[in-house]
Order: sequence, then C-alpha cells, then structure tokens
Amino acid sequence: MKNKKEIDKILDALEELYPDAQCELNYRTPFELLVATMLSAQTTDIKVNQVTEKLFEKYKGPEEFVDAAIEELESDIKVIGLYRNKAKNLKKMSEAILTDYNGVVPDTKEELIKLAGVGTKTANVVLSNAFNVPAIAVDTHVFRVANRIGLAQGKDVKITEEQLRENIKIDRWSKAHHLLIFHGRRCCKARKPDCENCKINHYCEFFI
Repeated sequence: MKNKKEIDKILDALEELYPDAQCELNYRTPFELLVATMLSAQTTDIKVNQVTEKLFEKYKGPEEFVDAAIEELESDIKVIGLYRNKAKNLKKMSEAILTDYNGVVPDTKEELIKLAGVGTKTANVVLSNAFNVPAIAVDTHVFRVANRIGLAQGKDVKITEEQLRENIKIDRWSKAHHLLIFHGRRCCKARKPDCENCKINHYCEFFI
C-alpha cells in the first residue's frame, strides 16, 4: 500500500487527467440527489439521468412520492434494475423525510442511513455533493481502482473506506472519490483495463 506522499502524487496526477471530475448524476436539490443515488445501485449514471429527467418533473418532492401508487412508481422506473425494491424504498424514504425531518433531507450520516434504502455509500454521496461534507463513497469503481493502485488494501468496501479515510487527507476526500470513479469508468475498467495507456500505471500494483 502506498504511503501518504505517494498517494498525494497519485491524486495530483488524476486531477491533471480529470480536472472536471464531479458527480455525474443530474440533480437540483439534496432530495433529488438522494433519489438519484438510490436509483443508481447496479445501474449506470447515464441510465439514471435518463429516468430522472422525467421522474423529477412528475415527482417534485417527497409528497409526490408518498402519494404515488406503488405500481405507477414502479412503471416510471422500470428500466432501472431492482425497480420494485427501489420503488418501495423511495416511498418509505419519502414518508420518513416528511414525518421525521419536516420535509428536509438530513445532513448527517447517522440520520441518512436510518432512511429506507440508504446505506453508507448513498449517505456519503449525498453528504459530499449536496452538503459539502468531506466523505468518500466507495462504489465498485472506487473499490476497484483504490485497491489496484495501492491507495487501500481492503477485502470489502467497509475496510476500503476506512483505509482511504486514513490514507487520504480529509480536504481531498470528496475530490478523490470523483477522481477514482472517473479513472475507473474511463481507463481502469473492471474487465479490460487500459493499462498500457494509463497515465499512472507506474504507481499501479495491478499493472505488471
């Protein structure tokens, strides 16, 4: 695993490669980001953005999700994987937002993960992007890239997040999350990573 000086150099290199690295889900409010992130599990951001473009016009806030018939909501998100379970969680989450938080998305991890369908990753995405709270959300891309290039050596996402929080300076947490996602989507892919053309392959523990 890399030391902190090496990690800073890797992140500097990734920032040069991806100066525009940011959340690729489309949203206007913390609630919309929460919904979009919940929908994004096992689905691409591109597909989620296609769905939410119409979804957020129809459902303006948690009230509309609560009032919607479950069958109608399922139909509206059916092209997304796990749509039945996601529709159920969206309704439960929206009800809790209204009844427990006066219609306002909470801005702490402890409160966010109490919501139906919201785990640590989703909470971290919302905290980082909607509330500017330093956080590292470990999705499949972050997990893969971080362990390949030696920013972490975690066997699961929980351990990987803990190691990244320890190894990366707190003021770089949120940006590092986006940099690793961008690199994972554009170069360090799961099945066919473009190791030969990777600009940081000299740091990588996966590339031999």
